[in-house]
Amino acid sequence: MASIWPSSDQPQTPVVFTPPCLELEQAIVQAVTYSDIFDYPLTAEEIHRYLMGIAIDRDTFNTTLQQSPLVRQHLSQRDGYYTLSGRESIVAIRREREQAAARVWPRALSYGRIIASLPFVRMVAITGELAMDNIGPHSDIDYFIVTEPGRLWICRLMTIAVVRYAAPRGDIVCPNYLLSERALELHDRNLYTAHEVAQMVPIYGLETYQRLREANAWVSEFLPNAGSSPRDAEALPHGNAARRLAESTLRTSAGARLESWEMNRKVRKLTRDGVPHPEVSFSPDWCKGHVDGHGERILDLFADRWSAVEGRMQ
Repeated sequence: MASIWPSSDQPQTPVVFTPPCLELEQAIVQAVTYSDIFDYPLTAEEIHRYLMGIAIDRDTFNTTLQQSPLVRQHLSQRDGYYTLSGRESIVAIRREREQAAARVWPRALSYGRIIASLPFVRMVAITGELAMDNIGPHSDIDYFIVTEPGRLWICRLMTIAVVRYAAPRGDIVCPNYLLSERALELHDRNLYTAHEVAQMVPIYGLETYQRLREANAWVSEFLPNAGSSPRDAEALPHGNAARRLAESTLRTSAGARLESWEMNRKVRKLTRDGVPHPEVSFSPDWCKGHVDGHGERILDLFADRWSAVEGRMQ
C-alpha cells in the first residue's frame, strides 16, 4: 500500500472545525490509533500536534477531548496519557523507554557532533524512535543528514566511520537518509513520511532544517498542527578551519572523481542482490536506505488497526 491518504499532487487545505464535529472526534481517536502501533500513548498536547488533516485551536480541541462521547468510548486516560481502551499497560512501557532514551541522548548528540563536523554536512537531525523518546533495547540511533550538492557520497563514506566508531560502544548509529541541499523535497508523500518529518529533532543546521520544512509544506496536509520541531535540542557549532580546509581540498576535480567513484561503488554493492525495495533509493542527491520496507509496513498496520477501530464505531 503506497499511501492511505490522497497524493499531495492534489493539495487539500486543512479545515478548522468547531464542535460538535464528528471529524474532530474521529481524528483524536485516529492519532492515538497510529501511535498505538509503536506502544506509545499520547498526552493531550501530542494528540493535538499529530491530529490528521484537521487544523484546530487548542481550546476547541480540549473541549472535544474532554466532552466527546466517542472519545470516551474508544480511549482511556491514565496518568495524563491517552491510549486505546484496553491498552493502558503501554503507559508503563512509554515511561521505561523514556528513561532509556534519556541515557542515550547524550551519546546521540556526541555522535551527531562528530557528523556535523564532517566536510560538506549542512544539517543533522535525529529521527525515528529516539526522536520520540521511545527506544527499546536494540533501537538504532537514526540520523537524517543534508549535505552540500555534489559531495553527498563522500559525506556518507565519512559518516560510516562514525558508525564503526559507535559499534564497539554498543550503539547502532544509522545514517539512513542523506539528501543534498538541491533535493530537499521528499517524494514519498504519505502519513508515515509526514510523521518522520514532523518528529525529527534538528541538532545542527537549523536554517537548512527550516528550508527542508518549507520544501515539504505538503506535510501540513497530513499533520497541520505539527509545523515545528517537537523539542529543542542542543545547537551544535558550525564548522572550524580544519573543516573549511578539507572542503576546499575536496571541491576539486579529484574530489569530483572520488564522489563519482564512491557513489558507483556503493550503489553496485547495495543493489548486488537484485532490485532493492521501493523505499530504497540512490542518486547523486540522495541515499535512502530503508531496506526493510518499514514505512510501508507501518502504513499497512495502521490501515488494519484503524479499520478495526472504525468498525467498532458503527
